Amino acid sequence: MASSEAIEALAYEVIEVCQVRGLKVATAESCTGGLVAGALTGISGSSAVVDRGFVTYSNEAKAEMLGVEPALIETHGAVSEPVARAMAEAALAHSRADIAVAITGIAGPGGGSELKPVGLVHFACASKASPTRHLVRRYGELGRETVREAAVKDALLLISEQAKSD
Repeated sequence: MASSEAIEALAYEVIEVCQVRGLKVATAESCTGGLVAGALTGISGSSAVVDRGFVTYSNEAKAEMLGVEPALIETHGAVSEPVARAMAEAALAHSRADIAVAITGIAGPGGGSELKPVGLVHFACASKASPTRHLVRRYGELGRETVREAAVKDALLLISEQAKSD
């Protein structure tokens, strides 16, 4: 999945834009399990851009690795705008990156609810140069791999847009 042509092209664009602008990137991933970092590091020259990736699949990992407050997760749920923002901002703070993207969602097939259905994914992109941005997608029940692939594409697009505007 992570080697699809569209993902590879987006990852190449991120690496190219960040190299030109002298920017470093970090990721904080939950439902994508490191696929964004994997797509980026699959591109030659990525070592000049990718600082680190955090795979924080569990709530405990979000708290322990990133310092996301457990009370925030308890109040809003792991799949929420506040948690995505906290993840991105913490990844930025715990790295040498200029831009950090965070992804938290429900890839399915189980785990959804009426309020948070399968296919719901929250993204945040934190930058040293501008306020944290949030994006929410409701992909629907497209299947686990399809949701994850779509989330990787959207995360790469967020990084690219942020890098171009910083």
